[in-house]
Amino acid sequence: MAELNRRRFLQIAGATAGFAALSNSIDRAAAIPARRRSGTIDDVEHIVVLMQENRSFDHYFGSLKGVRGFGDPRPMTLGTGKSVWHQPDGAKDVLPYRPEAADLGMQFIAGLNHDWAGGHKAWNHGKYDQWIPAKSAGTMAYLTREDIPFHYALADAFTVCDAYHCSFIGATDPNRYYLWTGHTGNDGQGGGPVLGNEEAGYSWTTYPERLEKAGISWKIYQDVGDGLDKAGSWGWINDAYRGNYGDNSLLYFDNYRNAQPGDPLYDKARTGTNVKKGDGYFDVLKADVKAGKLPQISWIAAPEAFSEHPNWPVNYGAWYISQVLDALTANPEVWSRTALFITYDENDGYFDHVAPPFPPASAAQGLSTVDTTLDVFAGNGHYGAGPYGLGQRVPMIVVSPWSTGGFVCSEVFDHTSVIRFMERRFGVREPHISPWRRAICGDLTSAFDFRLQHTRPAALPDTTGWAPKDRERHPDYVPKPPANPSLPKQENGSRPTRPLRYTPLTDGAATPSTGRFTLTFSGGAETGACFTVTSGNRADGPWTYTTEAGKSISDTWNTAYSKGVYDLSVYGPNGFLRTFRGSGTTAGPEVTARHAGRGCAVELTLTNTGTTACRLTLSNAYDGKKETFTVAPGRRVVHTVNLRRSKRWYDLSVVSDQDGTFLRRFAGHVENGEPGVSDPAIITH
Repeated sequence: MAELNRRRFLQIAGATAGFAALSNSIDRAAAIPARRRSGTIDDVEHIVVLMQENRSFDHYFGSLKGVRGFGDPRPMTLGTGKSVWHQPDGAKDVLPYRPEAADLGMQFIAGLNHDWAGGHKAWNHGKYDQWIPAKSAGTMAYLTREDIPFHYALADAFTVCDAYHCSFIGATDPNRYYLWTGHTGNDGQGGGPVLGNEEAGYSWTTYPERLEKAGISWKIYQDVGDGLDKAGSWGWINDAYRGNYGDNSLLYFDNYRNAQPGDPLYDKARTGTNVKKGDGYFDVLKADVKAGKLPQISWIAAPEAFSEHPNWPVNYGAWYISQVLDALTANPEVWSRTALFITYDENDGYFDHVAPPFPPASAAQGLSTVDTTLDVFAGNGHYGAGPYGLGQRVPMIVVSPWSTGGFVCSEVFDHTSVIRFMERRFGVREPHISPWRRAICGDLTSAFDFRLQHTRPAALPDTTGWAPKDRERHPDYVPKPPANPSLPKQENGSRPTRPLRYTPLTDGAATPSTGRFTLTFSGGAETGACFTVTSGNRADGPWTYTTEAGKSISDTWNTAYSKGVYDLSVYGPNGFLRTFRGSGTTAGPEVTARHAGRGCAVELTLTNTGTTACRLTLSNAYDGKKETFTVAPGRRVVHTVNLRRSKRWYDLSVVSDQDGTFLRRFAGHVENGEPGVSDPAIITH
């Protein structure tokens, strides 16, 4: 590290009185500049993954400024006609609520159902309206910055991903198999598919085995607890402050269970600290960092008490994360070449308002340009049929010298995205990742700016007060929703956004002679996308459509089933929304939208296939302006909407004087390869 940077690190670390107040873990991490050589992903020499337990994105970050949280201006609409926030319990609606208990970050909040059956019941074939019956009213509880200041400050200092989903609608183990192997045995080989926490012993190849074969160094950092027992369990012990809570899921694979000392699978996956004998939780990690021996890829598995799994306090986890950062920044030269991913295996039973992308089970449920065979479970005597995932959004914070600045990254990711980042950096491919997931989930590189050279320390809270006061288990705190619910709002303020590759479109076309209406979907030339379609006047649906990069796909609805009127809404990545409403039996206007103007405009093309002129009124939700266009029969009008003032965000609606049912709504964000600003329409305090 250059001497100037070294001096700066020592100052930030508290070596001088002037910087003594900035001596906590996150300040140090944010202050150490990247060791920039190529300005590419090749500058990342160490990848570290800390996967915690069982929290949804809205549960943690729904009120965080500048993310797609409680202030989402375009939430999904349920079959009741209300927004997705209004979850019915059979008698009334339950909205997200902050529990009334004091010191929520240190409360032992009760856990909720999070198995395959409960997850699919809440998801309800994509209708997304059975969360309370499946999970209880506890599902709608959330926390704020006041409760979990460390997590919020971490997001403010680095980059938070607000479209990162768990891989699987269900339990811990299958989600961790996606993290470590790219699937959960979906092809039926090696003991799969695994849909619960059976932990029976499996034999398909894991990603660390591929790394070992390729000569890429790797390691699991953990406490050994009592080691491997006769039943084949590893890390599951009664003492929640030791072991790894069984979260090193490699140890449910026979090659690791049967490994002996001297075998890399034993030495790298079955060793660690021994707190029972007096070791500190981070002794091995810190020693490797200080000695410059941190592997190229490593994973960390926390003891149960620090995993953030309900009913354990979130801020126990905050203390643990801060200690991980302390260890990784103990050698600034190593940290300057390290990327840390902090994420969560699944959502427990906590609600998240963004319905996840899912593959169609048949043509009646949607279409895909890429094979979805490996992503749909056919059902058996133990588990019902349904998609494996994607699951709900979970928190992901990218902590590194190339991800400072408090950005939000809104590309769709899942746990296989972590492997794909490793693929990009070290060239070791994981064949278990399905074509469908590769089409719609990114590789996490968009969360980084590898050109970044200068960082700025951020003031983050001290976590020493959150270290456990005892080594006991504590009874559940069960939150109750308020008698008079109201929709929470987000913090004031915007957040810088990372540039994405999406150029999504959805076009509509009516065929009055047959009463049919057709939608055509595309994610754009550079990346794939998944779209969910709902109907406001039909009982069936929703439907799902996946397009690979550079491809499009179309499907048709018969308006005879909806009294000659179509009412379809299309939800896509990063706040993308299209609404199509009108008569399917009468010729008339149509409108298409394209991102244009070098990423600063939307171009609307207004056409008229009717026999008389029509007047179309365009409303802009961002500036409140309206414009009216007269379109003659058989003609078209092209109109460009400049988006500079709205930070390249748009929400445009078009209605017709000839058809009271006609509506076209176009909303989303135009990308131009440059960082942007979070959606100004997010509803804040």
